[in-house]
Amino acid sequence: MKQNYKEERPWGYFEILMDAPDFKVKKITVNPGCRLSLQSHKKRNEHWIVTEGIMRITTGEHIEDYHTNAHVYITCETKHRMENRGEIPASVIEIQTGTYFGEDDIIRYEDDYGRV
Repeated sequence: MKQNYKEERPWGYFEILMDAPDFKVKKITVNPGCRLSLQSHKKRNEHWIVTEGIMRITTGEHIEDYHTNAHVYITCETKHRMENRGEIPASVIEIQTGTYFGEDDIIRYEDDYGRV
């Protein structure tokens, strides 16, 4: 079981807190003014719990600001994005459930950093 692995991204970083065969837990920290790509996944669902700051979250056509302790559930194939419009880093605990958790299960629709 892989744990406590940290990976830098152009928008901030994520840490893998737990990587089990049937789920993965990450802490995602987004720098002020940054956002992740608009994306979806074919093989996993995601539960997001805002733990720090305010996160603007897109799920499908719905866009809403979520504060600490708020929870969002994202099903397979739903387009989604998180964005930190605040002045301090914002964090989410992400729990992935499904059949596959690799980073190559990301379908990007829009990306501020030119990734495909």
